[in-house]
Amino acid sequence: MPRPIYASFDLSAFGHNLAVARCHAPGARIWAVLKANAYGHALTRAAHNMTSADGYALLDLAEAVWLRAAGVSKPILLLEGCFSAADLVEALRHQLTVVVHNEAQVRMLEQAAPGAPLEVYLKINSGMNRLGFALDATAAVFTRLRACEAVSRITLMSHFADADGPTGIDWQLAGLAVATAGIDAPRSFSNSAATLRFPVAHADWVRPGIMLYGCSPFADQSAEALGLRPVMTLGSELIGVQQLRAGDTAGYGRIFTADRPMRIGVVACGYADGYPRHAPGGTPVLVDGRRTTTVGRVSMDMLCVSLEALPDAAVGTPVTLWGRGLSADEVAAGCGTVSYELLCALAARVPQIEINPGGNGNGQT
Repeated sequence: MPRPIYASFDLSAFGHNLAVARCHAPGARIWAVLKANAYGHALTRAAHNMTSADGYALLDLAEAVWLRAAGVSKPILLLEGCFSAADLVEALRHQLTVVVHNEAQVRMLEQAAPGAPLEVYLKINSGMNRLGFALDATAAVFTRLRACEAVSRITLMSHFADADGPTGIDWQLAGLAVATAGIDAPRSFSNSAATLRFPVAHADWVRPGIMLYGCSPFADQSAEALGLRPVMTLGSELIGVQQLRAGDTAGYGRIFTADRPMRIGVVACGYADGYPRHAPGGTPVLVDGRRTTTVGRVSMDMLCVSLEALPDAAVGTPVTLWGRGLSADEVAAGCGTVSYELLCALAARVPQIEINPGGNGNGQT
């Protein structure tokens, strides 16, 4: 028998969550963001189950080529563009859409050999201060790109720094309005948070990511409240039960000490499976569908949970680390991180199961 741990993927939830995005931004087209191996959900699995997306956005050229080889003919956006002239040749060959965010990428396009032109996303740094051209350089770069034989349509792009937080997006929109005044081109600004919260920023294309996998971009609003369903569930079982006396400790470092007699369960899941090692005692867990918490330090292959309120729990009792019934957002908050990190960290050694294959990815579930 294999070790009793698995990650299950509710395929119908992809289409459901995409439909939520479509409902919030009915006038915009949707780039379904599949970066980081679709946030740990597997690139082709996500693409083949979000077929009503208008295109797919990711980082890696090799992943884009993989999608083309898997039969994906829809637009594919390289979110960081090309890193070399050879990359640009591949992008031309596979008719990818490329982000242009620095001078070297502009020069690549200006020097490109004649061929079928590419669609380009001109990235503007409106305050995030990661990638993109300065606001006051926008018009000049747009003019250069428009003169390139290797460029067809140009879309203006930016990224919000705090769409999920208290400062919002008005300050960035104000700068973008000035920088893009008089430029007749489509626009794409909104991530998951802006797609859900700021209709004014939907423009022509939205770029939802985390919401498509069933997690919330907001610290103060749950995925369930937003109508989202988790795609990934990380599940396991109890593989041991220990009876502690008052004063007994559990786990490495002896950081947990029982202050009274109590039972704890040992779960077949550890940081080598993708569960965060830094998860503190008290992180929520479901045992047989009932809430309890972790105790002690997470080890490579195991973690411990309190069974004080679960007298019937025994070896073989099912455990949910996150997913159905326990949002990855809540687990991540207990660990001082974000659900993005949990989902992306799923280890290759964890067996994967697909469920609800009837979900056709067209937003109807």
